[in-house]
Amino acid sequence: MSDEILSFDEAMAKYDPVLGFEVHVELNTKTKMFDDAPNAFGDEPNTNITPVSLGLPGVLPKVNGTAVESAIKLGLALGCDIAPVSHFARKNYFYPDTPKNFQTSQYDEPIAENGSVDIELEDGTQFTVEIERAHMEEDAGKLSHKGGAGRIQGAEYSLVDYNRSGVPLIEIVTRPIRGAGERAPELAKAYVKAIREIVKNLGISDARMERGNVRCDANVSLSPKGSETLGTRTETKNVNSMRAVERAVRYEICRHAAVLDAGEQIVQETRHWHEDTRETTSGRPKSDADDYRYFPEPDLVPVVTNAEWIERLRAELPEPPAERRRRLQADWGYSDEEFRDVVNAGVMTEIEETIAAGASASVARKWWMGEISRLAKVREIDPGDLGASPETVVELDGLIQEGKINDKIARQVLEHVVDGEGTPGEVVEKRGLAVVSDEGELSSAVDDALASMPDVAEKIRGGKVQAAGAVVGQVMKATRGQADAARVRELILEKLGVEG
Repeated sequence: MSDEILSFDEAMAKYDPVLGFEVHVELNTKTKMFDDAPNAFGDEPNTNITPVSLGLPGVLPKVNGTAVESAIKLGLALGCDIAPVSHFARKNYFYPDTPKNFQTSQYDEPIAENGSVDIELEDGTQFTVEIERAHMEEDAGKLSHKGGAGRIQGAEYSLVDYNRSGVPLIEIVTRPIRGAGERAPELAKAYVKAIREIVKNLGISDARMERGNVRCDANVSLSPKGSETLGTRTETKNVNSMRAVERAVRYEICRHAAVLDAGEQIVQETRHWHEDTRETTSGRPKSDADDYRYFPEPDLVPVVTNAEWIERLRAELPEPPAERRRRLQADWGYSDEEFRDVVNAGVMTEIEETIAAGASASVARKWWMGEISRLAKVREIDPGDLGASPETVVELDGLIQEGKINDKIARQVLEHVVDGEGTPGEVVEKRGLAVVSDEGELSSAVDDALASMPDVAEKIRGGKVQAAGAVVGQVMKATRGQADAARVRELILEKLGVEG
């Protein structure tokens, strides 16, 4: 099969893309879906496990009630019908990260069906995505491939960590999405962003994509222009950033178009996305439902809901996203353009949490739309996944207000914080980044600068006070940017006998 791809414009001229998404949301319950093992991220491998997690003979699972309520809340937030009765099933397949050789999931009787979510694109265009179902299941373990640049292809061996095995998941499945045209990649990104916003707003998931709390399987097929016939789809698995989803969809559209143009057939398969090369590679042939030999889980009773329970959970739902956006813009005093930029950057929740942690609306926006977004762009990740927390921003601003660091140093400190070196205060202490406030040291630095720039000093004495900026710059350079620039300027004018 050809490895060539068409340009996106060429692909759009000949084909209509049809999309479909399966978004997996890890819940933040204290324990796993079907046993009492802790649900915690980052612990020592293979420590948060029980015989149930490993599917050992004779064990019996039990359903996590909090996870069921989270699933109902998410279903309601997506406008779904909540099933009066839903069942668990066994999805049978062999893979090393699934020690039972089956995944406990839901098949023909999910907890929630028939919903929709309104998606807003960057220019304000609205697009409605229909939700087919949202069902409960458990996560698989985590494989780490050694050698082969961390990919399964070419790896020397793989290690498996079963801590994630059994973590509660909700899988949200869309119906086929038509009509997006050239905006299909943008819609993919916006959809995942909307789902992440919803689950964070509900408080049912930490929604940290870099940790895999939200992962997207992106399905792509192409139809000839004007045709209603669906093409063969591929499923790019476990894409874990919004930018990556956009890029993966764009790449698959271009790849499909090239295959079809060459007179070849698309293989129905899973694909792996590689952020470093920004391309997908073949995974395994994509199975249909029959291949999984679903059958009812004999060890779990049905989940039975009633109107009183559902209405109680509905009353606990936070305000809908559109209403929330209107309220937050009014509360923060942002202009329409400022707020649209915040939404498009995907940092609205982060700004809200930063303000709640004690920052002003202007400070929160300055950091999330400024240095945090810049660093995230350089590292090609989403700002919310950079590793800067609301508390980071509040502490940085506090250090600036106290005069311990300046803006320039604060940007350096932030970079060290997201590199894992500690809190802002710890970084300042360990790296000796505090502003030079010793009057004697500052006075000496100013004297040295003035002595090295006599012509500039003479201009300042002659009334050209703005020339002091050059001397300030020399002092800042000598102190590695750690001087208080305002105090340095005062000292310059005092020493030259000039009124400020």
